Amino acid sequence: MRLSVLDVLPTGADVSTVETFKRTKSLAQHVDALGYHRLWFAEHHGLGMIASSAPEILIAHIAPFTESIRIGAGGVMLPNHAPLRVVEQYRTLEALHPGRIDLGIGRAAGTDPLTSRALAAQPGVEFSDLFQELMSFSEGSFSKRHPYRRIKVTPQGVPLPPIWMLGSSGGSAQLAGEVGAGYAFAAHFSPIDPLPAVSLYKEHFRPSSYFEEPEVIVAASVICAEDPDHARAHCVILAAGMQSAMMGIEVPVPSFEEALANDWSEQELRMRLGPVGTQMIYGSPAQVQTKLERVMERAQADELMVMTVIHDHEARLESYRLLAALYGVD
Repeated sequence: MRLSVLDVLPTGADVSTVETFKRTKSLAQHVDALGYHRLWFAEHHGLGMIASSAPEILIAHIAPFTESIRIGAGGVMLPNHAPLRVVEQYRTLEALHPGRIDLGIGRAAGTDPLTSRALAAQPGVEFSDLFQELMSFSEGSFSKRHPYRRIKVTPQGVPLPPIWMLGSSGGSAQLAGEVGAGYAFAAHFSPIDPLPAVSLYKEHFRPSSYFEEPEVIVAASVICAEDPDHARAHCVILAAGMQSAMMGIEVPVPSFEEALANDWSEQELRMRLGPVGTQMIYGSPAQVQTKLERVMERAQADELMVMTVIHDHEARLESYRLLAALYGVD
């Protein structure tokens, strides 16, 4: 089974943005050495505890410091971008790092309505129209009468990287199949059963130059530690950060010792973790493996993409190491 990473660049009161970017480089080199298949950077805006707002810049920065792992966007939130600009950026990245770049495309804006309005490249245009425009620029397939047909897309002679459609509810599944893209389901925050969306994707799949067969990634939010109490403590610390982000007020971050002594019920902990709480998987390697196997089975996925948000960088690296050992990746 292929094992991959989704990085949202978590920050905190005690971690500067500069330090966050240093940690991202460290994480990338760590999972590259462990044998992970790909590393994707998310696109989020307006969240104080997440610094991943420009995946294309992160890809360009990280790719030269890694050797074999694929680097990509998970993804480009298309309503925020002019399709021509996306094609230019990702052709450039593909030319710089041939065969190592992925282009994940999302339907949502990845932020609140006000920030979304400020970001919107073409307000009011439907996602399907934006995506069609992107594909027409990529393939040079505008009709003879279309004004954009005269535009020369640069760099020339370079294809787009493989396209993956992101989904959390099934809205992109049919389109992903029809264009022969890969499909990635966001089970790290979506409580919706992924199987109907995956089945719809596979039912409508048509082979493309990138994918001869349907390929499915399922993302999961995971914290793994040798001691399950330590994994739970990291969740408690994360919950404080989530509360700060959602409530707009500074919630004190407990020390690791305080988090270990925390007596919240399971229900209260998951509530405080916010949207990711219902889907969070944490515990010892054996406990985590059992839960992840259920996720993979539910989604009928070919690949598992793990998002691990831990304020302690060394503990975060260790969580990914334990997962790699669990699945024989290293």
